[in-house]
Amino acid sequence: MNSTKTSVPQAREALNKFKYEVASEIGVPLKQGYNGDLTSAQAGYVGGYMVKKMIEAQERQMAGK
Repeated sequence: MNSTKTSVPQAREALNKFKYEVASEIGVPLKQGYNGDLTSAQAGYVGGYMVKKMIEAQERQMAGK
């Protein structure tokens, strides 16, 4: 996902909040502003884990739970 554009612009704030929650949950020191000190692996892990959690949530919703 391009961090400057979202498919649903109204979701941008929620996705940003979700990103920080996920980073905290997996122990990646993501902070507001500059994060150039993170490794590409750390940054990729945050994005990958976000996708995993979003897919799980959608599957639960589709299953009616």
